[in-house]
Amino acid sequence: MFISEGKMVSLTYRLNLKNTHGELIERVDKEKPLEFLYGTGYLLPRFEQYLSGLKMNDPFTFSLSAEEAYGSVREEAIVEIPVGSFEVNGKLNEEMMQVGKKVPMIDQAGVRVTGTVIAVGEEYVTMDFNHPLAGRDLYFEGEILEVREPTEDDLERFSPHSHDSCGCGSGGCEDDSCGCSTEAEGSSCGCGH
Repeated sequence: MFISEGKMVSLTYRLNLKNTHGELIERVDKEKPLEFLYGTGYLLPRFEQYLSGLKMNDPFTFSLSAEEAYGSVREEAIVEIPVGSFEVNGKLNEEMMQVGKKVPMIDQAGVRVTGTVIAVGEEYVTMDFNHPLAGRDLYFEGEILEVREPTEDDLERFSPHSHDSCGCGSGGCEDDSCGCSTEAEGSSCGCGH
């Protein structure tokens, strides 16, 4: 059976920056493979395109330019937030205001977003809401473990309404539920979120 629209896919991969010798960002092993319903739009479109037509036990290697992956770094995604926004029960949560800290927030549209603290001032905290891999070229190598018809549970789990395809939720593999072994800051899972 070949990877095509509506098939369940299970795979392993290594994600490096730029090429096979670049910094290892993420590793997904056979013990906790990445599983997804092909064609549901949760993975990066080019990631899925490179897998199309592969079958069980097929190896794969491909590169994604920054534009094909998470795009360029957007200056408008780097914002200053009033220090008062970091108050919890009337008390400033200084632990959340540490440079490098990833902080979940709600944007103006009510969508959960995760930003990284990049500077702390007296009145404002500067946060970067770009994806951690924005502006980076990515290199994937891995193996297809399984291609099969989805079960009813698969269809429910990976429906567009579940917002949890590949276990990544909307903010990367922060909870490690997609089987990622994160080697460095940032995480991708090939997820488009």
